[in-house]
Amino acid sequence: MRKIAIAAATGNIGRSIAKQIAMQGATPVLLGQNLERLNDLNISGGISLVADISSIEQAILATKDVDALFWLVPPVPTTPSLNEWYKKVIDAGIAAVNQNRIKRVVLVSSLGASLTPNLGTVSYCGNMEVAFDKLNTNVLALRPGYFMENFIQQAQSISEKGEFTFPYDSEHDIPFISTDDIADAATRYLLDETWAGHWKLNLMGPENITLKEAASRLAALIGKPVNYVQQSIEDVKVQLNGWGVPEVAQQELVDLFYALGDPNGAYATPRTPEASTATSFEQFLERKLLPLL
Repeated sequence: MRKIAIAAATGNIGRSIAKQIAMQGATPVLLGQNLERLNDLNISGGISLVADISSIEQAILATKDVDALFWLVPPVPTTPSLNEWYKKVIDAGIAAVNQNRIKRVVLVSSLGASLTPNLGTVSYCGNMEVAFDKLNTNVLALRPGYFMENFIQQAQSISEKGEFTFPYDSEHDIPFISTDDIADAATRYLLDETWAGHWKLNLMGPENITLKEAASRLAALIGKPVNYVQQSIEDVKVQLNGWGVPEVAQQELVDLFYALGDPNGAYATPRTPEASTATSFEQFLERKLLPLL
């Protein structure tokens, strides 16, 4: 039976991949740092392994004898430097693939990863792609747009104040995508043994939506007014500081927000048929956000 290792298996994407892989008859190897949370996934036939995926030794040990690997850098905003965190996870993944001769790797990168430097984690995803493309194995980098699930963090504000905030212009055109669609794409290629080479796949949801449009469509669905309020970068910094995000990581996240908010930047990527995914904004709201309201 094929074994497929899944980094950050308790996350939104990893959890969905694990369930789908198990349903297709393969064995998901669930990697995470909390055994109880891994076991709580209740994946039939899954193997739960506690592993720090930023550790070369632990990554190699946890991916022994697997046929395919799902790899991403999970967000750890309290790290002193996101760049250094990315480097550690990338190096560990590279070592695991080399040592265990893993045949196929599916990465979660970012839309715009091949653009200029100084774009925060978008650039770091580009560095990850470059590093994995040096491997003599098959590598697919998925490049998703902005996660619809970012709205979930604002459920309380939407419910109590009738508003949500992001640090982007209200007319900024954003390719929103559900993490479920990212998981679906990753699962398809992790299970498919016919593809080969090094390539990239943009994932942009079914349409681009401005935040002004998102507010209107959300209001129509819940039956009460919802407003979008643009956060200033100064407000973002205050918020990050309150969360205990170190100074260097704060600047890296600000660089990311500037990059994603640039009308000619990452989200200006042309839309192609293969970049479109199924879950609409309304479907996401009905399935995941409305139950929280």
